[in-house]
Amino acid sequence: MKVSRRAERIEPFYVMEVAKAASQLAREVAGTANPMIFLNIGEPDFTAPPLVQEAAERAIRDGRTQYTDATGLPALRERISGWYAQRFGVDVPARRIVVTAGASAALQLACLALIEAGDEILMPDPSYPCNRHFVSAAEGDAVLVPTTAAERYQLSAAKVEEHWGAKTRGVLLASPSNPTGTSIHPDELRRIHAFVQGQGGITLLDEIYLGLSYEDTFGHTALALDDQVVSINSFSKYFNMTGWRLGWMVVPEALVPAIERLAQNLFICPSTVAQHAALACFEAQSIAEYERRRLEFKARRDWFIPQLRALGLQVPVMPDGAFYAWADCSEAARRLGVQGSWDFAFAAMRRAHVAVTPGRDFGHAETSRFIRFSTANSMAQLQEAAARLGKLLG
Repeated sequence: MKVSRRAERIEPFYVMEVAKAASQLAREVAGTANPMIFLNIGEPDFTAPPLVQEAAERAIRDGRTQYTDATGLPALRERISGWYAQRFGVDVPARRIVVTAGASAALQLACLALIEAGDEILMPDPSYPCNRHFVSAAEGDAVLVPTTAAERYQLSAAKVEEHWGAKTRGVLLASPSNPTGTSIHPDELRRIHAFVQGQGGITLLDEIYLGLSYEDTFGHTALALDDQVVSINSFSKYFNMTGWRLGWMVVPEALVPAIERLAQNLFICPSTVAQHAALACFEAQSIAEYERRRLEFKARRDWFIPQLRALGLQVPVMPDGAFYAWADCSEAARRLGVQGSWDFAFAAMRRAHVAVTPGRDFGHAETSRFIRFSTANSMAQLQEAAARLGKLLG
């Protein structure tokens, strides 16, 4: 059967290929003294808190499982609007909020609504691979712009201007970013957005880790700039609802009808049960629990990254959000007698039973030297992983 050129353009998701190999080995070593430790997948080890679980159960018992509006439950859109006001001091009217089947659906809808065939979208290198594939699926071209540690692995206004061409439609940024956990400084983001607006382009922000910010300088939503920013968010990371497949997007009001038409045809609506459950995310008891967990993620970062650096796994920029460490493994790979992060990841997996993610997925700007650690695991597991890597690296 002939596969479409569109599908052929999508590269494999190597994160998941490594995960499959790690899962296979994990079955083989289960029950031994050294079971597999997974530091490769960006999924919180916490699950939805009690009030959220109870809300889902009530929705099922009460039969509230029919389709909702394609844009989501009005009550949930209002709750999200209230969260922006309370958390960030930003007025985001509920009518500009569209609830989606995860942030992935939001990114797909945004790209389909805004990108024409052949349009170029500037993105930092490294960045989350699926984001560029959403652009490709909309028949656009993702242009990866190399970034450096000095730039916090984020685009600058100067680089956006330098790489802007006749086919450029806009920028797709992530703050905090996967895989680096770094955010764009608010002043730099303001300059980027001003330039993009001057070109008649679009500023698209992936803000799914925004709730997991640890530094006062960062942790500010791009929606504070103006109402022309398109922001993508999710219930997966801060709200710990990964498998519930629920997210949202905030768009200019004039864009809502187009997004709604696309959502009606592609998704009908997000999961009704997940939406009813998510209403409970914003209760004071739930927020208190999420904040406790956010501080736990920060404590893990503060302990684990110095351990990596002591092992020769250099983290050039301390992440200010999310739960990742972007570590240069060049020296560590040399000590193990292997080449690059791909081989290092498999060596760590097979010899220390620690699963990590090689940089291959995230772009081309020296990503072969880097591995991504996920600290979305318990402190005990992080401590054991550090001890095993210490033994491995001698």
